[in-house]
Amino acid sequence: MRFLGLDVGDATVGIAISDPLGYTAQGLENYRRVSVKEDVNHMIDYIEEYHVTKLVVGLPLNMNASKGPQTEKVEAFVKQIEKKIRYGKRIDWDVDVVYWDERLTTTQVEKMMITADLSRAKRKSIVDKMAAMVILQSYLDGGNR
Repeated sequence: MRFLGLDVGDATVGIAISDPLGYTAQGLENYRRVSVKEDVNHMIDYIEEYHVTKLVVGLPLNMNASKGPQTEKVEAFVKQIEKKIRYGKRIDWDVDVVYWDERLTTTQVEKMMITADLSRAKRKSIVDKMAAMVILQSYLDGGNR
C-alpha cells in the first residue's frame, strides 16, 4: 500500500512517495513538465513502479477556501492521470485520488529550508518535491491510510 503525493505546478510537479506501510513520506523528484502526455506518462511510471494505490494531490485553494484558476488546472491534470489509469493497459489495480488542501505548504517549506540555511539555488531546486512530501505527510499524519 503506497501513496504518491503530488504538488502540481505550471512548470514542475513535486513528487513524493510513502513507505510501504503508509507512515512516512519522502521526496522523490522535482519533475520539470514537458507536455501533458509526457507528464501523465511520467506519473504513471511512478504508479506502476511503486504499485501506488492512492494519489494524494495538493489542491491550491484560495485563502478563503474557494477554487481558482490554478485549482482547475490541477484538477484537469489529475483527470488525465485518472483517464490513463482507467483506460491504459499498464495499471490493472484501483488507484484512488484524494485532494489535500495545500494552502501555505510552499511557504512552510520555504521557511524550513531558510532555517536550514539552504542556498536560494538549492531551495529552488527542491521546493516542489519538499512541498509534495509535506502534503503527503500531512495526509498520512491525519490517520488516512
